[in-house]
Amino acid sequence: MNPLLKELETLIQGEVHVGHTMRVLYATDASVYRELPAAVVLPKNTADIQALIRFAARYRMPLIPRAAGTSLAGQCVGTGIVVDVSKYMNRILELNVEEGWVRVEPGVIRDELNQFLEPHGLLFGPNTSTSNRCMIGGMVGNNSCGSTSIVYGTTRDHILELDVVLSDGSTAVFDACSPEQFFERCEGTTLEARLYRQVHQLLMEPEHQTAIRAGFPKAAVQRRNTGYALDSLLDTTLFEGDQDFNFCKLLAGSEGTLAFTTAIKLHLNPLPPPAEVVLAVHFESVQAALQATVIAMQHQPYACELMDKVILDCTKENESFQRYRFFVEGDPQAILCLECRGAQIRDAEKAAETIKTALQAAGLGYAFPVIQAPDSKKVWTLRKAGLGLLANIPGDAKAVACIEDTAVAVADLPAYIQEFESLLAGFGQRAVYYAHAGAGELHLRPILNLKEAEGRKAFRDISEATARLVAKFGGSLSGEHGDGRVRAEFIPLVLGEKNYRLFQAIKSTWDPLQLFNPGKITDAPPMDVALRYEADADTPAFDTLFDFSKQGGFMRAVEQCNGSGDCRKLPGAGGTMCPSYQATRNEKETTRGRANVLRELLTRHQMPDNPFRQPAIKEVLDLCLSCKGCTAECPSNVDMAGLKAEFLYQYYRRSGLPLRNRLFARTAQLNAALSKVPWLYNSIARGALSKKVLGVAEERSIPPLAKKELRRWYRQQAIRLQPKQPVGEVYFFMDAFTQYLDVEIGQKTLQLL
Repeated sequence: MNPLLKELETLIQGEVHVGHTMRVLYATDASVYRELPAAVVLPKNTADIQALIRFAARYRMPLIPRAAGTSLAGQCVGTGIVVDVSKYMNRILELNVEEGWVRVEPGVIRDELNQFLEPHGLLFGPNTSTSNRCMIGGMVGNNSCGSTSIVYGTTRDHILELDVVLSDGSTAVFDACSPEQFFERCEGTTLEARLYRQVHQLLMEPEHQTAIRAGFPKAAVQRRNTGYALDSLLDTTLFEGDQDFNFCKLLAGSEGTLAFTTAIKLHLNPLPPPAEVVLAVHFESVQAALQATVIAMQHQPYACELMDKVILDCTKENESFQRYRFFVEGDPQAILCLECRGAQIRDAEKAAETIKTALQAAGLGYAFPVIQAPDSKKVWTLRKAGLGLLANIPGDAKAVACIEDTAVAVADLPAYIQEFESLLAGFGQRAVYYAHAGAGELHLRPILNLKEAEGRKAFRDISEATARLVAKFGGSLSGEHGDGRVRAEFIPLVLGEKNYRLFQAIKSTWDPLQLFNPGKITDAPPMDVALRYEADADTPAFDTLFDFSKQGGFMRAVEQCNGSGDCRKLPGAGGTMCPSYQATRNEKETTRGRANVLRELLTRHQMPDNPFRQPAIKEVLDLCLSCKGCTAECPSNVDMAGLKAEFLYQYYRRSGLPLRNRLFARTAQLNAALSKVPWLYNSIARGALSKKVLGVAEERSIPPLAKKELRRWYRQQAIRLQPKQPVGEVYFFMDAFTQYLDVEIGQKTLQLL
């Protein structure tokens, strides 16, 4: 271990990992980027964060904050120390029902928070498509919005207070303050005081105010995550607005580049009206759906989400999502899903009927199914799966996240998309459209092959051209996913050089040593470097036992994982995937983690003889139970059980199976042979030596053989067990476990019959 990182182990209570496999697990997120970190740290508390920041400052080592790692713009990728708060810093600290707020640590999962709040009649409104695994800290860092933003706004709108550690290791609490309190906080020599003085100096300058007003997105654009939110600070009583000043406005959407958040106080909303229906309007073109959006939004639905034909076609091939297509009629080019609510079901249906009538009057839509609960949840499950489903597109060309987060005013959306389609046509492209039409944001993805130089060039050219188009419409280059690596380079183009220099000034005061997530938002490297796949590198081809031809070979089956992290959901979210992660909360026990290690070690290996013969891969696959949960629940159709089976075949192909594996594989035959002398077997099995030889944990006991096997017991009891008046014939199928080990289960079953 590096001596510096060895020192870090002595400074914190949490975990420090420097092994290659652990670093590989954290080298990617859900974006197209890959950078191998120097180390991974799992802190346990604020004291750990303070010690870590002081250590990083002393040795000039950047810190990359990470929660669920579902970022689409590369925010969680970097060469420094990745700081994962998900495992330990995940407590709900305090709830005040009367005042309607909750205080949490950054690793609390959004859906789990709402499950906790529901009995109190409260919820945290922003609702991302990753809500069953995304964490509040990440939502703050990205200023997340989701499908309900047209009602509940963004995460920024709900933050009351943030506990943070600043770049000098000092702590601060940021909350709303009056002008008098603001100037009190300017006093002193602390870093916190300097931050207040600097922002006042910068934003009082008329030239800066003019640049912000002119360069930032127009007021009608609700989703605005490009750069630092200086426009939100300008809308305070200290300057020209009517709200109290609060640095939380700036930190929301800052992507962990200014401070490290350790606790978040959130404003909560009452639960929505209980009765819900979804009006799923079918269209023959995306343009018609966008025109309908402008009309539908006049009637204030709770959600207004779009899915295009590409997304819908992906659901046809996905075993898990086929059953959620029950409401689809014909072969629509787009479906607009409108959530309507009311105190009673008739109120919700009336609201849906009103929207339907308005759309029909405008000649928009050809089918208008209305879906009630509980089936309405299936509609939203289908919509939320959009990101993962896009990984199912066959071949190396994928729907790439680079321009997927642009947002404009709702009224501008049809015209913007029309020009955007022309722009893409100039590149010989068409996009995938889905998500938040009602908020003026569609997730637009070109289909590119980033393994080839031509695809990488288009990646950059399309991104730059789209940035210019967004600026023309007064929109935001990022609506909710953040700038990260993929968009930060184009911030000056969209918001102007003057505003970009303000961002640099803010960053240099908050973080003079560039410790916090460098290269995100300001001073970013080119957006087309450090990509997940090497340019023009051949995808390894392997001769396999199982048939992976449908996926294009073993490696492309691995590459179907796009990092969306659906496998990180916990038991409260329902489903099976992924049981080993749910038990350990370790990234290496996720389907995503296993796919990352397989991809990395099989494409960047130094083992020409047998690249599968790598203990590191075997280790991450060891706790995969082959339950097939991922096959049914992963939107990307990653079949880790199948991949593991192939790997184990290749791993043992030449060396043969170890004795331990052979013994466990033949348990039934061994039990049959040893059942004649159970006393001998049991005396040996109970010993510590047997566990050591078989690789069984000391805490576990090897099941003892029954004194009498079930079949022999039944022969002796058959006459006594015969019913006096038989009413039918029953077949009892006996497995090896019941026959030789847990005989009592079989005995009681037969006695009952």
